[in-house]
Amino acid sequence: MNDLPKQPAVPDSANELASDSSPIDPRDFRNALGSYATGVTIITAAAPDGKPYGLTCNSFASVSLNPPLVLWSLVVYSSSLTVFQNASHFTVNVLGASQQALANKFAKSSDDKFAGVDWSPGLGSAPVLAESVASFQCRSVNRYYGGDHVIFLGAVEAYTYNTKEPLLFARGTFGRFLADDGRKP
Repeated sequence: MNDLPKQPAVPDSANELASDSSPIDPRDFRNALGSYATGVTIITAAAPDGKPYGLTCNSFASVSLNPPLVLWSLVVYSSSLTVFQNASHFTVNVLGASQQALANKFAKSSDDKFAGVDWSPGLGSAPVLAESVASFQCRSVNRYYGGDHVIFLGAVEAYTYNTKEPLLFARGTFGRFLADDGRKP
């Protein structure tokens, strides 16, 4: 008699990651993920001809303090994927509560998202947006492929920040941070 617990069969990882074989409904999964509030960023880079590119992103996270590393991810069918894959640098611009219109602007396809936007070229010519709560200028270190996204790993080479209120995103809408003042309801 064997008292060892039975182990489930090890899934074939290629099939496990294929969307057609997953029992999870993608729309419902996205709704569940929306329960996790995030900050809102605009990731920027420059094409080889110097043209600035940018997109709204909330899949930004810190990876390591020493060395300083961050990551973000981009869907594989993005029209600007090639620009980000080939750029030596990218900038993560963390948006403030007053920058919701900018987040919406960069979330949509457009020939010139930077029209009327105050920015300056950063490392590798990646745009640094004015009035952001923080900016992280990163050297592209590596890319990893996961499902329908490419995960970009960047080494932070320069950063700035201020004490302005950040813009938040949860359950498909923008919001603000309300600090707990310690009083009971």
